[in-house]
Amino acid sequence: MPATKQAVLVGCGMVSSVYMDAFSYLRERIRLKGVMASTAESAKAFTDQQAEPFASDLHVYETTAAIALDDEVDFVILATPPNARLDICRRLVEAGKPVLMEKPVERTAQAARQLVNLFEEHDLPLAIVLQHRARASALQLAAILADGEAGALRSAEITVPWWRPQSYYDVDGRGSYERDGGGVLISQAIHTLDLALQFTGPVRSVQALCRTTGHHQMEAEDFVSAGLTFCNGAIGHIFASTASFPGRSEDIWLHFQNLSAHLLSDQLTIYRHSGPTETFGASSATGAGADPMAFSSAWHQAVLTNFCDHLDNSAPLLASGSSALAIHDLIEALETSSRTEQLVVLPAEAARR
Repeated sequence: MPATKQAVLVGCGMVSSVYMDAFSYLRERIRLKGVMASTAESAKAFTDQQAEPFASDLHVYETTAAIALDDEVDFVILATPPNARLDICRRLVEAGKPVLMEKPVERTAQAARQLVNLFEEHDLPLAIVLQHRARASALQLAAILADGEAGALRSAEITVPWWRPQSYYDVDGRGSYERDGGGVLISQAIHTLDLALQFTGPVRSVQALCRTTGHHQMEAEDFVSAGLTFCNGAIGHIFASTASFPGRSEDIWLHFQNLSAHLLSDQLTIYRHSGPTETFGASSATGAGADPMAFSSAWHQAVLTNFCDHLDNSAPLLASGSSALAIHDLIEALETSSRTEQLVVLPAEAARR
């Protein structure tokens, strides 16, 4: 059994509850040594809310420097808004601390690339929490496609019909470009889009409509419809929204030469042109409705375990920093297409990733 890793959680917002649940299942693998929030008072309030054994065993770090100087810290989980990360990462990199970071990497593709390069220049692990890659349904589909049965991809349908009440966007900065980098694309649909790219391959060009509906008072978009052309010649469609009351589970349809694959949450159904239809797994809550945290911590557990495996024995990361750049390039292309009302061709660098 590998030695237990000691971690610090930086950021005590909504997603922190998912991490605390995940840690409760991973006590032999990870010990949460402490937390840091925007203020020491916020961090202390967070620790006071935790059940045992966490309540009496969590250290409150007041500065990034204090984390950096703690030789017992094996890695840091960074769950702040994306506008608060670069300076934190610079200090952690100087101290040689690996980082597991919540999506998105940063607010723009350029800033994301800068942050990824920072870790690569120092030869330090950076992983991104794109936990949908860890779903059993996604792993099952990858195994089915690996044997070549499906044939060439012909088309893709990517749908994220979610709902968020106005109270969600009333939180200071949420849905803004300065804090979040955008709206539904970078904050919600990023998971489903990223998962789809694992099977479609890179996108060559996009033509998009990104708008804000009358449901929300917010700076960025809550509604996106777009057409895609993939580098392999397939075509696709994206619909993403947080204005689709009451909210439904996201899904991905992939239409191949010999079969169609339907990913609905953690359920996979394979429809063969000639052969049996098979269903694997079951649909589960994904935070599609008014409660963004209405989902299991199981996928976060898988990401955390994978990161520890990488630190212990160089196991491949589920989502390295560099592998997350493709989704940032796609999101930026969608936003640019909508703003300019033109088709946007993605850079050749994005196609090679």
